[in-house]
Amino acid sequence: MNQTVYSLVTEGVVKDLQALLGPSAVTVDREKRAAYSKDEVPSFAFDREYLAEAVVFPRSTEDVSALMKYANDHLLPVTPRGAGTGLSGGAVPFAGGIVLSFEKMGRILELDRQNLTITVEPGVVTAEITKAAAREGLLYAGDPCSGDASYIGGNVAENAGGNKVVKYGTTGNSVLALEAVLADGTVMEFGGKRRKDATGYDFAHLIVGSEGTLAVVTKITLKLLPLPERVVDLLIPFPDVASAIDFAPRIQSEGKVIPSSLEFLDRKSIRLAERFLNTSLPCDDAGAHLIVQLEGNDPEVLADEMERIGDLCFAHGAIEVFVADNRTTRDKLWKARKCLAEAIMAFYPKYSLEDLVVPTSEIPKLLEETTRLCRKYGLEEANFGHVGDGNMHVNLLFPEERPGWHEDLEELLGELYDFTAKIGGTLSGEHGIGLKRQKYMCRVMDGAQMELIRRVKAAFDPKNILNPGKIINCPDGGNPPV
Repeated sequence: MNQTVYSLVTEGVVKDLQALLGPSAVTVDREKRAAYSKDEVPSFAFDREYLAEAVVFPRSTEDVSALMKYANDHLLPVTPRGAGTGLSGGAVPFAGGIVLSFEKMGRILELDRQNLTITVEPGVVTAEITKAAAREGLLYAGDPCSGDASYIGGNVAENAGGNKVVKYGTTGNSVLALEAVLADGTVMEFGGKRRKDATGYDFAHLIVGSEGTLAVVTKITLKLLPLPERVVDLLIPFPDVASAIDFAPRIQSEGKVIPSSLEFLDRKSIRLAERFLNTSLPCDDAGAHLIVQLEGNDPEVLADEMERIGDLCFAHGAIEVFVADNRTTRDKLWKARKCLAEAIMAFYPKYSLEDLVVPTSEIPKLLEETTRLCRKYGLEEANFGHVGDGNMHVNLLFPEERPGWHEDLEELLGELYDFTAKIGGTLSGEHGIGLKRQKYMCRVMDGAQMELIRRVKAAFDPKNILNPGKIINCPDGGNPPV
């Protein structure tokens, strides 16, 4: 199979880019290139160093358009990058070339109260959108655990999920419109402030989750909702994983309540959070915890829902129900949940943070198989995630350095992914495929589907310059420059 031979970023190319975008918008400093050539996937997960030849900082859609036209004309690969908080290697420049960083495009452009929308540039930190909406008594429902650092453009590229998916859906459910630049520099607008649209193909939501392989998003219009007046979190310890997982769907099916969040932590995760934050959680010797978040406007209705869930908990084996109904206790609880990826990175020399998603009824089987495989290969495990939507972060941990760890991990992942597919699951619920999981796509997707992805990619990006090497091999795979 032939490979695309990309052009190199020569001194002449750098001068051209500086003329297009301004001298301060382009850097070839090696230290900066290295910093912008990675995300949160550790370098030991890859076969070699992947390094951009230049990093570009556009300030406008016009800058992005000019850059993409130049890159397309000169066959230069371009890797869009947000804040670098991704967990799939999606922002790693597989083919070298140019990393396109959006840190200079971080403006909130409009908050439209009449249409309940907010329009932003891709470099806005997700939490800033939440705060801007809240100041107007409104809610932006996207809540990834990385929200204090991640950019909304990265959330759109990966179709980030987070903690409120069970009630509000993923990032894509909040996206109404996108402005995007195609590989040849053409600026397109998809969608609008409309809540319904059955006119032609839904290109906006095709681009959501495409990991920067189809187009470069330069403007995003998001749906807003009324901000609930009251929020309460319940921490519910169970004696073991099985009873916690068994109880989770009962909140909706028997309690008749749709929580805004429904999260799961096993004992290992609880202890990791305590160690990392130097704090303690109630019942930290429990087999598992559930975090249930409820929200509403009527205090009597909220109290009734809490009572119903509490009664259900005790009827199905819960050890206790702890209520966090003020900002301090709620923040402590969510810090413990949101710090877990960082805790693993801090305490383990080698690890693999997985993002498996299965039908919720199959979660017990997935966790049982994870335990079996970890015992087989001599690894530790820490499992947590969004039990309300079947998205489990299975984390495979090497307690110490050991020879052959990479080969062991590859074998384990192959078995785990095959099992996940067998029970109706797939590789990623919110982190994306990127470079990290690309070679495993054939385990969950047949050849006809993969070929269709290649054809869609070729329609948007015929020269394969947009984030090559991601999701699946493109028709010719691409090649890193020598």
